[in-house]
Amino acid sequence: MLLAFHIVLFGVLYLSSLLLHVYKRKNHLKGDYSSKLWDNGRQMVICLWDLYGKLWHGYELHGVENIPEGPGLIVYYHGATPIDYLYFLARLCNQKGRLCHSVADHFTFKIPGIKLLLDIFGVMHGGREECVQILKNGHLLGVSPGGVREAFFSDENYNLLWGNRKGFAQVAIDAKVPIIPMFTQNLREGYRTLGKIWSFRWLYEYTRLPVVPLYGGFPVKFRTYIGDPIPYDPNVTAAELAEKAKTAIQSLRDRHQKIPGNILRALLERFDKHQKDD
Repeated sequence: MLLAFHIVLFGVLYLSSLLLHVYKRKNHLKGDYSSKLWDNGRQMVICLWDLYGKLWHGYELHGVENIPEGPGLIVYYHGATPIDYLYFLARLCNQKGRLCHSVADHFTFKIPGIKLLLDIFGVMHGGREECVQILKNGHLLGVSPGGVREAFFSDENYNLLWGNRKGFAQVAIDAKVPIIPMFTQNLREGYRTLGKIWSFRWLYEYTRLPVVPLYGGFPVKFRTYIGDPIPYDPNVTAAELAEKAKTAIQSLRDRHQKIPGNILRALLERFDKHQKDD
């Protein structure tokens, strides 16, 4: 299952990149990735990922009406892989025609052959000023405060590993935009890590390299839930806003995720036609 997962995932990833390179060459395009000239190429990739999510995980998106028409900072729980976030980006584009820019860890940009794909979809490493400007320009921006640490060392109990991170909250305050919390049900049942093994934890803490093994690729049911926006309030500090965002995601988790997660139960939910609220 692990080998098949890597083959399929990287196959879709590199097929996406290949489609964009072919589209770029055929249409003689250069730079300016926000241009409408890229729309058809971008839509091809969106449809590919949306289809992948629908077939492999029966992907559903709930609460999209909670995303405001204007700018907003989408804050989400980070699973062992961010594949649910990729499904979300595709479904949001298909349903609302909106592109959400994204903040990613620096090692994402070291993956060979996907630079054009990252540029087309507005993925960046994200300094504070750049993030604020993206939001001030009227765009959505997605970020996971837990990042790689949460990806590797959270588990089927879905604990949020944010530490004292509040930079994302300061970005929302500086840009005067709401924070939109987001959580995906069964994410840890689809993909898990060996982060509980102390040697991998030690190696990561020492090197900060993504060395924790991943396993899974199970075709469990994925449902992404978007919560009520946390409005901009000039009287709230970054620390207070970060705590509000954390509480909002935990509330989505507690409402929609059975803890501890169970792979068999999550697989069986593929055959349940009714939306679950617990």
